[in-house]
Amino acid sequence: MPSDVAEWLESFSGALDSGDDAAVAAHFAPHGLWRDFLAFDWTLATHEGREAIAAFAARRAKITQARNWTSEAAQGASEGFFSFETASGQARGYLRLVDGVALTFLTVLRDLRGHEFPFGHRRPSGAEHDPTGPNWQDRLRAEQAAIGREVQPYVLVVGAGQAGLAIGATLRLLGVPHLLIDKHPRVGDQWRSRYKSLTLHDPVWYDHMPYLPFPEHWPAYTPKDKMGDWLEHYAAIMEVNVWTETELVRAERNEAEGTWIAKIRREGEEIELRPAHLVMAVGNAGFPVVPTIEGQESFRGAQYHSSAHKGGEGLAGKRVVVIGANNSAHDICADLVDHGALPTMVQRSSTHIIRQSTMSEVMMRPLFSQEAVDEGVTTETADMMVASLPLRLMEAGNREAWKMMRERDKDFYAGLERAGFRLDFAEDGAGIAAKYLRSASGYYIDVGASAMIADGRIALKTGTEISRITETGVEFADGTHLDADIIIYATGFGAMEQWVARLIGEDVAEKVGRCWGYGSGFKGDPGPWEGELRNMWKPTAQDGLWFMGGNLSQARFYCRLLGMQLKAHYEGLLPEPA
Repeated sequence: MPSDVAEWLESFSGALDSGDDAAVAAHFAPHGLWRDFLAFDWTLATHEGREAIAAFAARRAKITQARNWTSEAAQGASEGFFSFETASGQARGYLRLVDGVALTFLTVLRDLRGHEFPFGHRRPSGAEHDPTGPNWQDRLRAEQAAIGREVQPYVLVVGAGQAGLAIGATLRLLGVPHLLIDKHPRVGDQWRSRYKSLTLHDPVWYDHMPYLPFPEHWPAYTPKDKMGDWLEHYAAIMEVNVWTETELVRAERNEAEGTWIAKIRREGEEIELRPAHLVMAVGNAGFPVVPTIEGQESFRGAQYHSSAHKGGEGLAGKRVVVIGANNSAHDICADLVDHGALPTMVQRSSTHIIRQSTMSEVMMRPLFSQEAVDEGVTTETADMMVASLPLRLMEAGNREAWKMMRERDKDFYAGLERAGFRLDFAEDGAGIAAKYLRSASGYYIDVGASAMIADGRIALKTGTEISRITETGVEFADGTHLDADIIIYATGFGAMEQWVARLIGEDVAEKVGRCWGYGSGFKGDPGPWEGELRNMWKPTAQDGLWFMGGNLSQARFYCRLLGMQLKAHYEGLLPEPA
């Protein structure tokens, strides 16, 4: 058996070249996992077990022509990074060995041959030698004036939040004609419009945008208006083509031409675009969900979804019932307390809570922290390390980690339970990462609201169902009644595919299927097991339709993969959708 990463790669390369698929599979543990992101096939997939790995090698090894495998690991190391080449370009990966065979094997395409990212020695000169001709600004203004008018975008991106801007910046770097459209007046308004006290719950080291990291002085947790301003500047610096105050009204596929007919409304004007590819970057959720409850029409006060909450200013002394107990509900209740209102949180089902300090000190610190930076862990290295752990092992590892974290914070959780708060740690104990990837719901990253629940500043109603809304508040199945001046429904959002149904059609939404989740079989994520997030950043069942979403870290990592797929189509390296 190979004794280290370098020996394994040499042996594995020989097995690939020989076409002996059984020999390829023998390099893996019986339940080994090969996670491939575009390096061997033009999609994102995890192949589990020797049989599936052998079949994958049989199908793709000769086409891929992998060669020049080079270990970056220390001699004798049982895990580490490596690089290699394929017929398509430069690739990188990460290998973990157990007893000389691979437990996990990550392969990721990093650059398309002949169409590499313009970094380092490939950066453009910028020097101008014709003082009478157009300069950089002239050319950029001319392009932005022509795109969508005289020149059709090859890619139309719906949404200019962090996900849309990340793929837009990637397309700009790769020279793909693109246009982003967003309904807000300014880039970043989707952050500015949220309640005043909001800050990002993830630390700065996790939240960098691609190609342009936050500066060294940036706060650890970014205020929402600062984030909005950063995105606006990012769009300008990265020269992303964006139309604001613009909405997609309808899109349909012209199969004969291999394009979309996209009807948009911009500042009252109807415009028709004909992009080859349509990227939905409208967030990893659908429309606000407001439950239908008997008597809602009779309530005399204000009632609205949490997405419409602007903050607690002017609500001092108001009795506010917040229905829901996840991130938004907690943040809103804490904001209401800070402004002198009297909130009651109605918890309808159990919630997973993680303290922000625990998340930073335990979960984030090894890869996304100042300590990690000081130890030489770059953002790219951290992102690759995250990707190197397939979801099957992520679940198992998180179950073990959460046993430790629950003990670490047992006094914190005991205080919540004494207040009557119902806790969970995901159905299988895998915690917040699993909940996020399965349904993006059911959790709260504690930045202060939990202490308010424990000491009673946020009142809690739990253990009974809402029976109806009355003129003056909310009545429950146990016969109790909460008086309210305002009711806020922090009841989440629908699924991402709702946007497809509304903007393209129910038939296409049904054809594409669910977005997000990976088939874990747990709440909000029905099987079968898929091993990667459904439909995200990879080809879908509808030619020319793509999804770009996720948190800032995911947007940063996966925009490059989606961008290379779109560039490959643009350059004719892949068959165009028919």
